[in-house]
Amino acid sequence: MTPKPKRFPDNPSRPERTCWGCDRYCAANAMLCGNGSERTQHPAELFGPDWASWEAPVAAPTGTPLSGAPESPS
Repeated sequence: MTPKPKRFPDNPSRPERTCWGCDRYCAANAMLCGNGSERTQHPAELFGPDWASWEAPVAAPTGTPLSGAPESPS
C-alpha cells in the first residue's frame, strides 16, 4: 500500500513557520532535509493569497506586436 502524499495547503495560517521545499514540511528552525540554509517560502508568501488561481497570459499570435501598436516599417 502506497502512502498518500500530504495535502499542500492553499493558504496556511502561519506559512513562515514551515519550510515548503520538500514533502517533509519541516519547522523553519529545525529543517531535516538540508534543503539549503534558508527555508523555502510558500507560494502565498511570494505571490499573494490568490496564487492558486493565477493563469499564464495568452501568447500573442506570431507577427503581432505585444504592445498592440502597429509595427513601423524598417
